[in-house]
Amino acid sequence: MQADTYIKRARSLVGVPFRLHGRSPETGLDCVGLVALAVGRSDDAPKGYNMRNTDVVRWMADIDQFGRRRKRGAIRIGEVLLLQAGPAQLHLGLWTGESLIHADARLRRVVETPAPLAWPIIASWTLKKG
Repeated sequence: MQADTYIKRARSLVGVPFRLHGRSPETGLDCVGLVALAVGRSDDAPKGYNMRNTDVVRWMADIDQFGRRRKRGAIRIGEVLLLQAGPAQLHLGLWTGESLIHADARLRRVVETPAPLAWPIIASWTLKKG
């Protein structure tokens, strides 16, 4: 699938309420649930994590398994970003090229936040080939 398909799916979820471990637009989404729905992998989205979590290695392994390929270099449109949102808080979002679509726990909903990014990028993932 194309990056614009993922972005379109994610944008359709803007305004959905935030809910930790949320996987449904009807009941709420967290950052993992949002990305899972956007990339069409909601059935195998990572589970069993805490709101405060510094286990970067586990997150990276989960997302690799979740159908993405970690990459290096400049971020591109449609990539999933792993961000350091706080001292003990990791966060996922989908990059549009000009903004980040993510489930914001503080704002209690899915939002699209214009660049520049508020948090440092730890890693990014692009589509797997084949």
